[in-house]
Amino acid sequence: MAQTNAHDDLKKLIKESVREVIREERLSLCEIMIPNVSKKEMGEIHTKFGSPADHRDEDFTDMTDWVME
Repeated sequence: MAQTNAHDDLKKLIKESVREVIREERLSLCEIMIPNVSKKEMGEIHTKFGSPADHRDEDFTDMTDWVME
């Protein structure tokens, strides 16, 4: 019985560790895929689209779950 509990604990620990590594790698991939923007480009974007504060909450889509799952 003790061997089964130890086996289950080890399995659980491995699963948690793998999930953590996958999450970290997914976040790293997202960071890599976000392009760098110069100050000039950021100014052009701000001129064209304004500030996020200028828009209603309904104008945005929360994509956090796409990355965090």
